[in-house]
Amino acid sequence: MPVNNIAVFCGSRAGKNPLYVAHAAALGRLFAERKITMVYGGGNKGLMGAVANAAMENGGKVIGVIPEILLEWEAEHKGITELRVVADMHVRKKTMYELCDAAIVLAGGNGTLDELFEMLTWNNLNIHNKKIVLLNTAGFYQHLVAHIDSMSDEEFLYDNWRDRLIVCDDPVTAIDALV
Repeated sequence: MPVNNIAVFCGSRAGKNPLYVAHAAALGRLFAERKITMVYGGGNKGLMGAVANAAMENGGKVIGVIPEILLEWEAEHKGITELRVVADMHVRKKTMYELCDAAIVLAGGNGTLDELFEMLTWNNLNIHNKKIVLLNTAGFYQHLVAHIDSMSDEEFLYDNWRDRLIVCDDPVTAIDALV
């Protein structure tokens, strides 16, 4: 199945390590260079802003999906190809999933983890079978990966989680895992 649209889930904050922003920007440039439409949360701050700005600055196509409640808080991006304003967080996630062929998860907070685990759960329930990549910049997700391994070791997972979630350490490997 061709991958034309990739969802990006990431933080609306930049984090402490400058590599988070560098990887987000590199990913945005790669989307533009490879003519892949980026679908993301519609914000202009943090990693969300970095990845969207890099894609747009390099001639890419970016679709943002932002809930009404976050318009002021996340500062919607007014310089992207298309911004869809939706009713709430649930509609945002559903819309992003419907628009994408696959997803890449960058560093982020609770919302990013929520998006990751909902997509993994939907894969497990065969609601969809979209590839998901966890971009483990600077080992950000090493503890999460260890915890998922523990869930598997303790037999709380139905199948091998590594068949559903690809862990990569850099943006090029992340995109290559999907296309």
